[in-house]
Amino acid sequence: MDPVTMARALFGTSMAFHIIFATLGVGLPLMIVFAEIMYWRKKDRDYAVLARRWTKALGILLGVAIPSGTIVGVMLALLWPGFMEIVGQVIAVPFQVEIWAFFFEALFMAIYLYAADRLSSGMRILSVFFVMVGASASAVLITDAQAWMNTPTGFKLVDGKITEVDPWAAVFNPSFFTSAHHVLTTGYMTGAFFIVTSAAVMLLKARQDEREAAYHRKGLMLGLVIGLAMSLITAMNGHAAAQSLHKHNPEKLAAAEGLFQTTTHAPLVIGGIPDPDTQTIKYGIEIPGMLSFLAANSFDTEVKGLNEIPREDWPPLFVHTLFNLMVFIGFGLLGLSFAVVMWRAFTRKSPRPFPRWLMHLFVWTGPLSMLGIEIGWIFSCSARQPWTIYRVQRTTDAALKSDSMGTLFLLFVIIYVVLLIMTSLVMRHYFRRHPVSADLIEHAEDTNDTKGAFS
Repeated sequence: MDPVTMARALFGTSMAFHIIFATLGVGLPLMIVFAEIMYWRKKDRDYAVLARRWTKALGILLGVAIPSGTIVGVMLALLWPGFMEIVGQVIAVPFQVEIWAFFFEALFMAIYLYAADRLSSGMRILSVFFVMVGASASAVLITDAQAWMNTPTGFKLVDGKITEVDPWAAVFNPSFFTSAHHVLTTGYMTGAFFIVTSAAVMLLKARQDEREAAYHRKGLMLGLVIGLAMSLITAMNGHAAAQSLHKHNPEKLAAAEGLFQTTTHAPLVIGGIPDPDTQTIKYGIEIPGMLSFLAANSFDTEVKGLNEIPREDWPPLFVHTLFNLMVFIGFGLLGLSFAVVMWRAFTRKSPRPFPRWLMHLFVWTGPLSMLGIEIGWIFSCSARQPWTIYRVQRTTDAALKSDSMGTLFLLFVIIYVVLLIMTSLVMRHYFRRHPVSADLIEHAEDTNDTKGAFS
């Protein structure tokens, strides 16, 4: 690979690894908050056990998310010196405030983890809610830098020099709110569906008493309900995202939909392979006028095609496939969770166990949602090419020019593989030594002791 491609590959691999833990670090605190709320409302100790065990898993994941995030920060400075020169002058505020958000999350995580048994239900909910706030704020602040790269504001570039810097205009750039909303809802959705996956795996095990099965079913249904809500909100946010692209990144929207000719009543194309030679999409399914409607709520809206963009500024056309995969996964998870939640709502008086084939589908919800997250990030960055900062700095100008990154790339890939294996082994070892049956018995004894004290 040439140095620029190697820099992109190394940084992309680092981000892909970190995103796994960062996303779960955003999604799991929300699930813990709702488990605590359910315990407070229903006085069902199973929800307290769910919150406790999910918190232990979150602690293990954060143990990897923190150093991997540090590596990504170092990679930014190491691989993208041209980019960091501009970032340091214009959009440094989110990186600085993110440190505060991290310490805020860590403080309340320590309070919740070590003092939960000494706190009232209200204070437990409040402390873990602040954990969620800190984790969500970290995600929003880092996403802000990505949003600014797509819609750079808050400065002027005069003769290659940065002037008239307005840090807050950079922070609240045109795509900030749409991007922040999207990253939060998808993170919450992924955390919920990983709970569904975990519960489904446990319910599929042959040896399990009814007490444990009931516990896992509660976690599964809570995950499905939250996953459904977040999937629906994410789908609604997609409309706002399309309008933002239409207004601020027209070539990104055109590449995502494989639109070559500027036109009104632009079709939404599902599937297919864009062909730049014939300027058509082969094997795609067209929905007439739908892209124009998504872009500005009118079928008469004129949508800019790639032919109005210089060929050297075209994004890679494979982003059309990435976009379709991301949308397909999102709507698939939305449809599955909606059908199951509605079915359970109508059979509430005489609940029937989920069939095993459906449980096997549930197992895939977590991995698929994470795959959707990864594809979404790849799409967002790739569809901005050849720009690192849209229409301000090309990727070739931002990257480190070095021919010695091959060894570095190999070393970091080995580190990431080892960390993934070690995290899996630690998670498996911990929960095998602390089975859910022991936690259920312990909490049952605590409940009996409390009743005896008040009798």
